[in-house]
Amino acid sequence: MVTVLFATHPAYLDHIAGHRHPECPERLGAVIAGSHLAEVADALVPLTPVAAPITALERVHPAAYLAHMEAVSEAGGGRLDPDTSMSAGSWHAALLAAGAGLTAIDALQRGEGDAAFCAVRPPGHHATRTVSMGFCLISNVAVAAMALADQGERVMILDYDAHHGNGTQAVFIDDQRVLFVSLHQWPLYPGTGAADERGLGAGRGFTMNIPMPPGATGEHYLRAFDELVAPRAERFAPTWLIISAGFDAHRDDPITELGLTAGDFAALTARALSLVPNGRRLVMLEGGYDLEALRVCTAAALGALEGRMVVPESASSGGPGARNVDACIAIWADAEDDLSP
Repeated sequence: MVTVLFATHPAYLDHIAGHRHPECPERLGAVIAGSHLAEVADALVPLTPVAAPITALERVHPAAYLAHMEAVSEAGGGRLDPDTSMSAGSWHAALLAAGAGLTAIDALQRGEGDAAFCAVRPPGHHATRTVSMGFCLISNVAVAAMALADQGERVMILDYDAHHGNGTQAVFIDDQRVLFVSLHQWPLYPGTGAADERGLGAGRGFTMNIPMPPGATGEHYLRAFDELVAPRAERFAPTWLIISAGFDAHRDDPITELGLTAGDFAALTARALSLVPNGRRLVMLEGGYDLEALRVCTAAALGALEGRMVVPESASSGGPGARNVDACIAIWADAEDDLSP
């Protein structure tokens, strides 16, 4: 039987992003409700996150950046940018959110599970090294990936949040130890993630962006994975996979315009997991702002982690997206870099 570690913490509820803010504490309840579905609950093992040590955070963020956020939280909170705020409990929640990935990695390396799902907040993939933005404070996935890369692992990050993971990309833009792949709506906040953003310097070819138009469905996501992502991953030969699991590409999400369903997230997650063996699979929550969609998509992703197809909704097809995939295929057809280990 496959064992899935499920990491979450009540302190995540203490992060208050603002009145009627879409990144609300109720999101965590929706994710936990998804984990309680009969099809997946039996294989889940609770894992209590430990706060990330500052030394691990400083591999990604400068000390001054971290100290500023700690000071804002200790002062009772405040606004960091038009979309991103902190409350008195935000700093502790952020430390535990970043720490969840590290805690899960340690547990997986000890053989305590086959995969891990971290139900965390605040999310992290928009946080650059020096800028908090888009509801994100600490780059949670980047902290986990950096820890693994520093151990000599080859890390693939798949980000299927509807918004481009600009922060994660920025951290690893010139780092050939990490293959960053993002499928996202275009145009949409934060305005990055064009198909020709493929990395810089030594990292050229280790960033893959697949922008999708509003209304794109799972049919085009899966084709993009099969014809673009999987061949790239095969050349890179990852030893670990981290999924930035934002479920705001769901058709019911209130702040995006994509057309995916929970069935699509089940299929996409399962395809991604096939790239690495058990014990080296980590999923971390990012966005998703319709609570029912968040519940069913969580169940679908957890089902894939357990090796079964949990499909609360049928997969989607049709809609725009074919031309975008064709354009990305053309861009990558002439790639000359070598991702071989």
